Amino acid sequence: MADTTAYRVHARITGPGVSEITAKQSTIRFDSAPAMGDELPGPAELLCSAFAACVLKNVERFSEILEFRQEGASVEVTAERQQSPPKFVAVRWTLTLVTDEPPARVDLLERNLTKYGTVYNTLAAACDVSGRIVV
Repeated sequence: MADTTAYRVHARITGPGVSEITAKQSTIRFDSAPAMGDELPGPAELLCSAFAACVLKNVERFSEILEFRQEGASVEVTAERQQSPPKFVAVRWTLTLVTDEPPARVDLLERNLTKYGTVYNTLAAACDVSGRIVV
């Protein structure tokens, strides 16, 4: 079997329509009501959050590995869900970077983000994933 790393969270219902996930020393409250709520993120937003976290973690990682200069990054993620059968069919992302790197280096960063992102690759195996970098 290949080398693997295990990740663990604990989730529980804390009240009607409200649950929480504990991971390491953080707790994230989320909407677990049957109907979509307006206050807390639900599972779909948590999935988008995991994707966004993967992209930003790899921006930081590849900034060190590639000696890529950046002074900040933000990412917007949208997941498209079909109703029947219920599943995500697409993930769209826009990464905004503050950098003075030339376009070829930005392209290199993007290739690394799309090739080595764990959450990115997992979702890309299940649905269409596409995005762009804006400098």
